[in-house]
Amino acid sequence: MADTSLFERGMATRRAVLGDGHVDKATARTTALDDAFQTFITEGAWGSVWSRPGLSKRERSMITLALLAGLGHEEEFAMHVRATVNTGATAEDIKELLMHVAIYAGVPAANSAYKIAKHELAQREETAR
Repeated sequence: MADTSLFERGMATRRAVLGDGHVDKATARTTALDDAFQTFITEGAWGSVWSRPGLSKRERSMITLALLAGLGHEEEFAMHVRATVNTGATAEDIKELLMHVAIYAGVPAANSAYKIAKHELAQREETAR
């Protein structure tokens, strides 16, 4: 059973970071198979962890990007690069965090992530024109 306040806080944070469009699409795709999972990530990731005091959304964004890049979760990495427009993490932040990924998680992981980041940031610039 969902904790309504935790879910609501999580949904607000999720929308603030990922944007309404992304969250609306994810919500629309929810089925009986993954509804409990969607509640779990909304409450756990967004309602608990991302909503905690102590780190800014920018700092959490950078940590998340480094972890996703290091673990090779390319689709989620791309999504969180797109979300940096809402978190305040910059292209320079991404450049620097991926240098850390290269040292601590490996050059191949960082190389793949740089490719994705370049693509996503170029898409953002193109859209802004």
